[in-house]
Parts: sequence; structure tokens; C-alpha cells
Amino acid sequence: MSGHSKWSTIKHKKAKTDSLRAAEFQKFSREIIVASKLGGGDPAGNFRLRTAIEKAKAAGLPNDNIKRAIEKGCGAGNSENYEEMTYEGYAAGGVAVVIEAMTDNKNRTAGDIRSYFTKFNGNLGETGCVGWMFDKKGCITFNADSVDFDKLFEAAINLDADDIQEEDDEYKVYTSIPNLQPVAEGLEKEGFKAVTAEFTRIPQNTVPVTDEKIATNIMRLLGRLEEHDDVQNVYANFDIDDELMEKLDI
Repeated sequence: MSGHSKWSTIKHKKAKTDSLRAAEFQKFSREIIVASKLGGGDPAGNFRLRTAIEKAKAAGLPNDNIKRAIEKGCGAGNSENYEEMTYEGYAAGGVAVVIEAMTDNKNRTAGDIRSYFTKFNGNLGETGCVGWMFDKKGCITFNADSVDFDKLFEAAINLDADDIQEEDDEYKVYTSIPNLQPVAEGLEKEGFKAVTAEFTRIPQNTVPVTDEKIATNIMRLLGRLEEHDDVQNVYANFDIDDELMEKLDI
């Protein structure tokens, strides 16, 4: 299974622990703060904020936390100034990794990320070194047990979506970046309730990983990156089969 979908599955399982759940809540709050700051605190007129709230609610972020994050983004007692940063590099085995972060201290974040790459036999590179290996897409996710695939497929294609795929227990509708909002809103009008609508990066090609040591280093690096407070999203282009995944000590 490719790194894009495999890591998402593992991440969701890991997030069930209390400590990681708290870290995830902080990431959702930061996204809401930044979305509110950039586009205003009204979800009806701010698509990024609306999707951030929906994603946070789906993960269980309390309404009070969401309200406070919106207020902070709109300037209510908020002295934090987050910048959106992208870091790129190679994990063990030549696997490409892209990290999206929100930070109030670029030097700290870059130093931490560089140390993780070094520890797990990777190399943090310059901006642009691997980003071109990923296509930026919009991704709208639906629970498979609550949506008819054929009807969703027809509606998505009529709205000029690029593709629709089944991954685990979900249907994912992929769009171009400019089309994410119109497709998401169009599907909602057709009666399809999405779990999330967000931007993502899809690897153009994947790197097969068959060595257990290399695979372990890759997964430990991704895990450490995900646990960092400033990191919002991690993308990688590895391909590890399920049998090897079961052997890994991560």
C-alpha cells in the first residue's frame, strides 16, 4: 500500500491515544486560528475555516475549543503569529517527504525537523527538492457505509471532479485545487455529507521498500514528525506491503 494512504491509516490508529489526541487537537486549533485570521471568523464566508471546523468536529474537538480558536484568529487576545512553512527532504531508502507546518518560531521548527531526519537516516533538503514529485489536489472524504458509490461517482463527475477512489472504509473524491470548494459545495447540495474537504499531496510515483530496517526508519521518522506540535501534515511516497508492516517495531 502506498505511503499516502498507509500512513493515514496508521496515523488514525495512533491518534486514539490520549497524548496524541491532545496533539491533534492543538493542530486543529492552529488551523482554525490561521483560517480565521486570513479569511474572517464567519464559516459561511470562509471555506477554509468551514472545512477546518468540520474536520476538527469529526475528530472530537470540543465546541468551546473551536470558538476560542476562532476568537484568537480574529484577534481576541492572541499574541501568537503563526507562519505556514513547508519542509522537504529524503527519508531512509530515498523516500521523498514533504512536511507542512505552522510555527511561531521558524528556527526552532527547522532545527527539530532536521534533527529527526538525521536521527532516522534521512536528509532534510532545500525547498523544492522533492515537492515536484507530488501533485497538489483537493480531497473530499465520505464514509463508505453512508454513501452510495455509484450516485456519488456520477455527481462528482458531473461537477468536474478528477477522480473518486475507495480507500479502507472511505470514498475519496479528488479535485484540482481551484475546484475543491465548488465540488465540495456541489456535492453537499446533492445531499452528500462529507467528513472532510481539504488540500492534499498525492505522490506521482512510489518507492518500493522491502528492507525491514529502512522501513522502520521511515515509519519512525514519520511518527516523530507527526508528533511535533508545529507539524500539520506529512506526505511521503513509500510503498510497503502489509506483511512487512506487521513486522516493524514502531
